[in-house]
Amino acid sequence: MEVLKFRYPIFLHGLWGVLLLIIFFVLIYRHKQALLERFGHIEILKRIMPGFDRRRMIWKNVFFILSYAFFVIALADPQIGTRLEEVKREGVDIIVALDVSNSMLAEDIKPSRLEKARHELDNFIDLLQGDRIGLIAFAGMAHLVCPLTLDYGAAKLFLQMMDTDLIPVQGTALEDAIRTAIRSFNQKERKHKVLILITDGEDHEGDPVKAAEEAAKEGIIIYTIGIGSPQGVPIPVYDQYGRSLGFKKDRNGNVVTTKLDVKTLQKIAFISNGKYYIASSGQAELRKIYDEIRKMEKKELSSRKFAQYEDRYQIFVILGLIFLMLEFFLPVRTKVRSEYALANY
Repeated sequence: MEVLKFRYPIFLHGLWGVLLLIIFFVLIYRHKQALLERFGHIEILKRIMPGFDRRRMIWKNVFFILSYAFFVIALADPQIGTRLEEVKREGVDIIVALDVSNSMLAEDIKPSRLEKARHELDNFIDLLQGDRIGLIAFAGMAHLVCPLTLDYGAAKLFLQMMDTDLIPVQGTALEDAIRTAIRSFNQKERKHKVLILITDGEDHEGDPVKAAEEAAKEGIIIYTIGIGSPQGVPIPVYDQYGRSLGFKKDRNGNVVTTKLDVKTLQKIAFISNGKYYIASSGQAELRKIYDEIRKMEKKELSSRKFAQYEDRYQIFVILGLIFLMLEFFLPVRTKVRSEYALANY
């Protein structure tokens, strides 16, 4: 079924000008009639002005109004009919597992490890071109926050929700994060799957290296990004209003420090044919990973048919020109023969 739509419907308000033109021409016509009646009797004036056709004047006004209306419609860019077009999107499935444990509040990377990671991920999503993205938050356990999607705007909204209070159980369950990612990918495929693990890698629970081996068997390539300092830094503590309460302490009152576990992250990346990066003050790590992803074999992620409307403004422009020419070339007077010619006819 053909449908009429307008690309710039705001211009259609110009059609109110048709009503104004009608009112204008009616007022002009009445004003001229009043002037002619003052000048003399209408029948006498007809004899004085032979060939003058009032109906032609009305038609000239009608043609001008129609011409104006068609030009206004052309400005609104009418689109009529549909054209089906198949669009294919190709890419890979990418899941990002972000550590949201309290240790990610450490400020050895400004403003904090977590804020730094979220900022880089936001920019990373902007780089994607047809790849599906999913998000996992983990601390003492892992949770799939955003399933694989092509809706990058929605992914960014979920990213902003990923904070240290999202997971109630504290810790750094790298194994659970990897296994959650395995379940979140398409189990029938053995390629086109990437897991990006962003964590300080400290105090991990379970056996993340074994989980990485299972991921490799599923065709998942794991890139790990270590964020933080290997030397160890204290973990700041804040109240509900964001005010600093000092640093986290253990039961004995000693300040707890958090260190980057480089070795574990390197093993995970090596086993799964990925790479390990350490977060820097810039934003090069995720860009490098994306450059690696772009070289991978792509799969068809979606094939949709979109209705494309055909522009038809040309029709209304032509109609407007036709009526404008009719108005211009239509004479007000008709050709009449002189009385002498009529007398000798």
